[in-house]
Order: sequence, then C-alpha cells, then structure tokens
Amino acid sequence: MRVDDKVAIVTGSGTGLGQAFSWALAQAGADVVVTELPGKESQAEATAAEVRAAGRRAMTVTLDVTQLSAIQAMVDRVVGEWGHIDILVNNAGINIPKWAVEMTEEAWDKVVDTDLKGTFFCAQAVGKHIIARGGGGKIINVASIMGVVGYYYRAHYASAKAGVVNMTRVLAIEWAPHNIQVNAVAPGYVNTPLTKPMFEKREFYEEVVRRIPLNRVGEPQDIAGAVVFLASPAADYVTGHTLLVDGGWTAW
Repeated sequence: MRVDDKVAIVTGSGTGLGQAFSWALAQAGADVVVTELPGKESQAEATAAEVRAAGRRAMTVTLDVTQLSAIQAMVDRVVGEWGHIDILVNNAGINIPKWAVEMTEEAWDKVVDTDLKGTFFCAQAVGKHIIARGGGGKIINVASIMGVVGYYYRAHYASAKAGVVNMTRVLAIEWAPHNIQVNAVAPGYVNTPLTKPMFEKREFYEEVVRRIPLNRVGEPQDIAGAVVFLASPAADYVTGHTLLVDGGWTAW
C-alpha cells in the first residue's frame, strides 16, 4: 500500500475528492501534480502545500481537461521537470442537475466533455507516455455509483460516468500488455463543494441518507483509501475493475 517516489497526477485536485486523493497519495510516498481550472490557482496551491507538508514534492498545473492541447502540455511539463509519470487519477468532473425534459445541449456537452471526454484524453496522453518509456503504471478513473445505477435528474452525468466505467475496461484490456493497470473508483454521495448546494436542500439530503445502509453520506477520506490501494503494488493484479465506495447504496 505504498507508492514511494512515484509521480502521481491528480486532476481537479484543488478541493474535495481530488484534494483528499492528493494528500493520501503524498502520505503513501508519492510526489503529486495538482491540477485545477484557470482561476482556481489558489486552491491548487493550498493542496500543493498539504502535499509538501507531508514531505513530498508538489507541482501545480492549470488544466481544463476539455482542451486536448492543455492535456498534452501538462504531460510534457511533468515529464520535462520530473522525468516520468507513474500514476494518473482522473478526478476532474462536474454535474449540472437537470430533468431530462429540461436538458440543454450546452449542459449535456459540458458534463459529458468534462467527465468522459476529458477522462479519456488524459488517460490517453499519460498512457502514451508510460507505453513509450517501457510500461508499468496505474490509471484510476473516478466514476460514480451513477455509472452503474440510475437516479433522476442526472441523465447526462449518469451517461458520462457509465461511459467511464466501460472505457476503464477497454483501456485495461488494451494496455495490459504494457503492465498498465486501469481501474475506476465509483463513489456514492460524498460531502464536497460539488454536492454542498444539493445537500442544502434538506429533503434531498434526507432522501439520500435513507438510501445508504451506513446511514451517512461519505467524506473525501472515505474514498481516498481506495485510490491509494489501486495506485499501489497491492493492486498489481487488479485491472478493468470499478470499486464501488458508496456506504452500501448499490447493495439494495
């Protein structure tokens, strides 16, 4: 369960799950590349400070995962400055809750482009680097329970996350000869800046908790252990898998 001296990229890591993943990987021995959207540099620096406080190197990179040129520029910079990339955590994602009959093309494209397209092309860019250097690496895609079960108000989000789940399987098959393990983590509802506005609606919050056998929503640290496991040698024989970390939501 150690990732000593590995270089890990965590996308969308200025707050929430990405921040927790960055800290946990640093605690497990990795140097961490923290990425955030333009305008969120201060959040990225705060996460980087936590990584450095854990005794590891941190690099901050401004990144919009819907821009392919920015993805490649990030990979080139990391390789140029630190020499290699060993771990990618595809965490960047958004949700714009809407009823299906009210869905707009703009909302659909924004969610799918970030959550699915961005995840794929980040994986592709890092995968190419790992293959070119001789193989051996870990890619962890952040899916969601909405990628394996349905829930109202989330047709675009659930579609994107279901795509992440099956894309993970395909990449695992294609890249197994290069000793790249590709897996996904599928969190349930977790307290993050993304979900805070939803949970402020008391009726919605209570409905969510009623569906969770452990009777609480998750915290970012509840998901971080799964990411460290999949990034570590402990998971060297695990690939193409989606690990549900949901308090039992999908056990019903």
